[in-house]
Amino acid sequence: MNAQPRFFAPVARLLHWLMALMVIAMLFIGAGLAASVSERHEWLIHLHKPLGIAILALVIVRLAVRFSTRQPPLPSDLPQWQVLAAKASHLLLYGLMLVLPLLGWAMISAAGDPVMLSSSVQLPALVAANAPLFALLRKAHGFLAYLLFLTVLVHLAAALFHGLIRRDGVLQSMTGTKD
Repeated sequence: MNAQPRFFAPVARLLHWLMALMVIAMLFIGAGLAASVSERHEWLIHLHKPLGIAILALVIVRLAVRFSTRQPPLPSDLPQWQVLAAKASHLLLYGLMLVLPLLGWAMISAAGDPVMLSSSVQLPALVAANAPLFALLRKAHGFLAYLLFLTVLVHLAAALFHGLIRRDGVLQSMTGTKD
């Protein structure tokens, strides 16, 4: 019988930190989009679209890695409510990283705009042009982006709690560092 691993697999750790940077960048770019009507708006959109599709692709890879590798267990003395909160927050994070790019793609499609990843790469429309659907998807995309931001903050707070207060190895399991 194999012992439980102390650390996440190296590829899982790499994907985690790469996606953390991408998601944080995406949240700030999205905030800039919502707050800007200047010439920066077009530039930010050209960053936002391919980054969103990259996050969508990587979260699929990340899920495949998660289901094909063993994860370190949570500390045995962790209260049950914290175990449930950890599992629920991870499900929420994965769900949002899947749904938000798809919503954005559908939103652009509903606006009747081409979904361009570069000057020569265009994705197919997910839905037909439809102004009321665009308005609904835009609101949903914004709301879920705020939910993702909040969930990332809670995730970061929990990581710091484990690393600085409990010192129970949970943070180290994702950094790959020994005690």
